[in-house]
Amino acid sequence: MSLLTDILVQAVAGAMGGKAAGKLTKTDETNALGNLISGALGGGLGGQLLSAIIPSLASAASGGGGFDIGVLLGQAVGGGVTGAIVTLLYNVIKKRFVG
Repeated sequence: MSLLTDILVQAVAGAMGGKAAGKLTKTDETNALGNLISGALGGGLGGQLLSAIIPSLASAASGGGGFDIGVLLGQAVGGGVTGAIVTLLYNVIKKRFVG
């Protein structure tokens, strides 16, 4: 998979993770767009960071040049988890400083 495909998969999964984190903190109705944006950014950037930290993800993604469902799922899970974490942090900071 290419770098652009990796980032896209991670950003979409991050947005879904952000939406789930928003429902968990009960901010989904009032701040849905903020949850989606923070999740997508967290998923895209966090997924790339995970690929840099865990070499097996990066080497598997750049491996044979073909489509690998395992790599796709790994990228999606990494993006979803980091997107949810960033969204939770965003909501905590927003509640603390904005109200």
